[in-house]
Amino acid sequence: MPRQVDHESRRRLIAEAVCRLADERGLEGVTLRDVAARAQVSMGAVQRCFRTKEEMLVFALGYIGERIGERVGARLVRSPAQSAATALGLAATEISLLREEHRAEARVWLAFVAQAAVSEALAGTLRANYAALQEAFARLVAEAGGGADRAVPLDPRREARTLLALADGLTTHVLIGHLTPHEAHEVLHAHLAGLWE
Repeated sequence: MPRQVDHESRRRLIAEAVCRLADERGLEGVTLRDVAARAQVSMGAVQRCFRTKEEMLVFALGYIGERIGERVGARLVRSPAQSAATALGLAATEISLLREEHRAEARVWLAFVAQAAVSEALAGTLRANYAALQEAFARLVAEAGGGADRAVPLDPRREARTLLALADGLTTHVLIGHLTPHEAHEVLHAHLAGLWE
């Protein structure tokens, strides 16, 4: 059993090294040799954990998604939601990666999204991540009711998809300097407020 725990912790250490390198150089700058050096392990150790570079990248992407998911959960626990609408707002804000302390993570996430356009393995991991988020968001939209007095009732799945696309788009716009984090937060919160009118 201790051997498995060590193996998993080494895989996470390597994933962290992948993320740091991807932040500095983009995914094209991530080599097994550089990952080994950054993680302070041998090339053999990297190769024992991952058979291929793609397998290593898929694991690193899953690791990032897991970290973001844990942060969303922790945020909801720290700020107990008064309603499903509040919980949705907190979760959407967290996954948008707009805060300064999440800037590196946002760069890495978008590097993986770009690479997924040409890597089916990465695309599959992203689809699974987005599907889970979409279901969670759709449940919150349905629970919040979305303005029962609306002439046209909200479609929770459509609204969840829209919110995920908006979150990724805002992340991109902040990273390239088109929007400030404050402006992006205003856009996100105006959209959320519009759901409940």
